Amino acid sequence: MLGASGYAGRELCALVSRHPRLALAFATANEQRGATVELPGGGAVTFVATEDAPLGQAKLVFSALPHGTSKAWVERARAAGAKVVDLSSDLRIGNNDSAAATAVPYGLTEARRDAVRGADVVANPGCYATAILLGLLPLLEQRLVAHGATITVNASSGVTGAGFSARTDLLFGEIAENFRAYSVGNTHRHLNEMRAMLGELHADADLLFTPHLLPTARGILATMTVPLSREAGETTDALAPYRARYGTERFIELVDEPPELRHVAHRNVARIAVVRAAHVRTPTLLVFSAIDNLMKGAAGQAVQNANLMLGLDEAMGLPA
Repeated sequence: MLGASGYAGRELCALVSRHPRLALAFATANEQRGATVELPGGGAVTFVATEDAPLGQAKLVFSALPHGTSKAWVERARAAGAKVVDLSSDLRIGNNDSAAATAVPYGLTEARRDAVRGADVVANPGCYATAILLGLLPLLEQRLVAHGATITVNASSGVTGAGFSARTDLLFGEIAENFRAYSVGNTHRHLNEMRAMLGELHADADLLFTPHLLPTARGILATMTVPLSREAGETTDALAPYRARYGTERFIELVDEPPELRHVAHRNVARIAVVRAAHVRTPTLLVFSAIDNLMKGAAGQAVQNANLMLGLDEAMGLPA
């Protein structure tokens, strides 16, 4: 495990330590090298320097190193013979134009399962992208979104999504009893991969995404406003496209009422509800998608992908 000291890294170490078929060969953290820390849910790990990581001893390496740093270590792990799940943005679609990056499957597992299963390197999606794309995927794949539509997304995340680094704007006094938007103006870095995914699906639609910071530790709730084609607008069962797409998925929960963060905390699931909007001239769906940003949005999805890459049951070692 490379970059194990952050929130997602520690969550990953905990999942691997409890996994019935995996064992943690090493966990790196340069600034905390030599430190022993407790893991979520119990157990402990002692960090080593990244340069001292015995890459050749691992069959698969998770990299949660910072964006811009991870790619070089992915290449070193591959040279040592390990498969890699990269949790940074370095190799995600829409973030790198190189041929190598284009060949790396985008690990939104429910959308790219076959490509992940045979891959040596997988780019784990961003947390916001996971919640939003899983909420939109059935509508996009079934061509139910109005041509030229603007899909408006307002999503809120707990503070662990901002990373482990000390920042004054993340102090308790700044977060508690507060709620604010950030990266306004459609500029958030996860938009690159979301737009790229829409492009791969040949969707004629724009995304207008505004993230918000919640005074909670973990979780994402995304609310998406989706204009429908006239033909789709005539359908009375709003959840029908979702049941058709996700009916057999173990980590997708379709519900009638908008999900809450407590429904998904510490679980590797996306819980999705769909409501038809009233009193609008254009047929419109409101799609609600909730995930735990550290589980389905990061560590849990990474293990889900790793299971596939190693030929294991996809759900092994994951809390549903």
